[in-house]
Amino acid sequence: MRIVIVCDHAHVNGGQAKVAIESAKGLSRRGRRVDFFAAVGPIDPTLLEAGVKVTLLGQDDVSSAASLARFGVQWLWNSAAERALAELLASCDPRDSIVHVHGWAKALSPSIGWALQHAETPVVHTLHEFYLVCPNGGFYDFHAARNCDFAPLSLGCIAHDCDSRGYHRKLLRVGRHALMRYASGLYDSARHIITISKLQREVAAPYLPIGATFYEVANPIDAEPLGPKPENAPLGGFLFVGRVSPEKGARYFALAARQAGVAPVFVGDGPAREALEKEFPEARFLGWREPAEARRLMREARALVFPSVWYEGQPLTVYEALAMGTPVIVSDICAGREGVRDGDNGFWFKSADPDSLAQAMKRLRDDDVAREMARRTYEAYWREPLTLDRHLDRLLEVYAQARAASGAAA
Repeated sequence: MRIVIVCDHAHVNGGQAKVAIESAKGLSRRGRRVDFFAAVGPIDPTLLEAGVKVTLLGQDDVSSAASLARFGVQWLWNSAAERALAELLASCDPRDSIVHVHGWAKALSPSIGWALQHAETPVVHTLHEFYLVCPNGGFYDFHAARNCDFAPLSLGCIAHDCDSRGYHRKLLRVGRHALMRYASGLYDSARHIITISKLQREVAAPYLPIGATFYEVANPIDAEPLGPKPENAPLGGFLFVGRVSPEKGARYFALAARQAGVAPVFVGDGPAREALEKEFPEARFLGWREPAEARRLMREARALVFPSVWYEGQPLTVYEALAMGTPVIVSDICAGREGVRDGDNGFWFKSADPDSLAQAMKRLRDDDVAREMARRTYEAYWREPLTLDRHLDRLLEVYAQARAASGAAA
């Protein structure tokens, strides 16, 4: 079977690209012919080492473009991507191929829908975010700092300024979303949809094509079984890992830590960092760390705090911490809650409520409670670990079902 993986980036710049690249390498090592189609380089050298054939357009994305005016044309309709993907798919035998779209919103644009629509190759989409159903990709109102209640492209949606950069950008997003939805073929290609959590399907399903088939496939977690934490190991503090921004709930963590009488530790960076450093001088801000160092800090922490206030599909950080044997205190509004059994391997708290979060943190200040919960956390995760092999097994099942539904050979 030939597998064409479509993603904005050919290198790891976040969870979406990481999952796309790791699955491409894994599938290639299992003997499948894998093509990786991307707009933005550089190419991760491990893709080539694994035998993956990479088609790279050498373009910019929304964060690296020197001229936003010129990039705006690509962002709306990337003609080069449309042509190149059509050429690649023309070389595929639809009876023995499948296309897996991981991401298109940062560089490839809705134009790839034309190539997908005119090829006979079955298509699978993974919803790493919500761009297929929401103009800003997150069902999140950045100004109100809460999840959005408007139906996408409704009059309320169009009239409401939810974009972090202002209403002019919101109108551009609405225009592109309408183009994607009604003119590109991309929306109509979403007949086989992978969601990475139950919450994500619940949120997105009402706005996706009628009759679409859904599959749940958890992302793989990069972790090694280090064993339970030693009983005499010192217990660290409360840790936040991720983008330091309002939608990630960074300030709620700092407020709750102050109430709980502990110093919060932040690994990451973002637009809220400077203001939080001034408001919470007791907090420690470590900036971004290499993945191995971040995992070490998670292993040493008393608990990971994940205070996100928006719908997150499957926060990898939550599961990385669980794999380290570190309990997680998680907001009840995001999909990270699906990995946490309240009171067993962590706690849920009421989203955007620092009092609720502080109460959970106070419970884990008890060393005996923290050590027992850490033991249960490690044992529970490694009974059913989210390994790459399990992820690949499930992907191949989905591919077979999608191809059978389209009439291709199983």
